[in-house]
Order: sequence, then structure tokens, then C-alpha cells
Amino acid sequence: MCGRLDIRDHQLMKFVSEQLGLNFTTQTNRDLRPTQQVEIVRYDQELQQLSSTWGIQPQWAKRPLINAQAETVATKPTFKAAFKLHRCVVPCSGWYEWKAEAGQSKKTKYLFTHPDEQPFYMAGLYFPMTDGENRLVTLTTAPTPQCLEYHHRMPLLVRPNEVNYWLTSNAEALDPLLQAPEDIPLSIHKAS
Repeated sequence: MCGRLDIRDHQLMKFVSEQLGLNFTTQTNRDLRPTQQVEIVRYDQELQQLSSTWGIQPQWAKRPLINAQAETVATKPTFKAAFKLHRCVVPCSGWYEWKAEAGQSKKTKYLFTHPDEQPFYMAGLYFPMTDGENRLVTLTTAPTPQCLEYHHRMPLLVRPNEVNYWLTSNAEALDPLLQAPEDIPLSIHKAS
């Protein structure tokens, strides 16, 4: 679920800088994958940009974890502390999902974007590592009816006007944001 992001630098730098009031910079990567660097926004006295590697590798996991379920993030031992102390948003231009189509042996790739080319802010958790690197997981939730046709999960999106609340509130106050906002418009089309 949501294992690839679409990052378009000019769009994101302009909109994120204007919407969040910080000088956000990034590089285009139309197929950003787990284990690659992604730019995030966190709060530490003020909004700050931070580079992170997508995915964490707990000792018990056979492969990197890239997502955490919003429904259990406050209670799962792997994510509980980060949910309280290290929330972030991942600004992106869109994300990809693959869907099995009738009569086709290969899944079809779909790109989810905002119809007005606005950024999405995916909810995430970052993990500061002892070597100075930061690791990231994105949060997923039950899909909106529009997304359900493509996948049984979707990224947890934070509305631009709720980013500060997501980043600065006590974890106990975030329940209303832990489900997919159905009013965020989506444009879904086949990707090449």
C-alpha cells in the first residue's frame, strides 16, 4: 500500500512554502521508493524541513516497514513513542497504487493526484537514529469510497489547514485526524 510517491519539485516547493510558511525545497522524483530520501516537515519550536530515509528496520522485522496503521499507531510498541513525539507530514504531488484488472495478467498502475496540482500532506512518523540519520514511516487508514476501488488502504492525508494541529497537538487529541478526510479532492488516472 502506497509504496511509491510522486514528487514534482517546482509544484511542491511553491505550494508548501506558501501554505506552511517555510522555505521548502525538494528534488523531482516521479517514482520515489522505500529506502530513498524524502523531505518531510516536522515541528521543533517552529516548522522545519528534514530529510528522511523512507522505512525503518526493527530487529524483529524481516524487511523494512514503510507504513503504520493509523488505527493502532498510538498503541503499537514500535510506533507509540514516535506518535507522541515525532509526528511529521510528507509533502508529495501524489502516490501510486496497482490494481488487478479483469482479463489482464499484469496489474495496472494508477496515479492519485490533486486535480488542482495542490500537494498532499501524508501523515508520518520520523525516527531519529543514533548515527544522525532520520527514518520515516507513513500512516495509512481505511480508504474513502473513491479509493476503495483501487486498494483496501490509503495514505492518511492531513488537510493543509490542519498540519500545525497534527504536528503540535498532544497525541490524545488527534483521534479526529486518524481517518481519511473525504473532502480532499482526488484525480485518479492510469500511470505510464
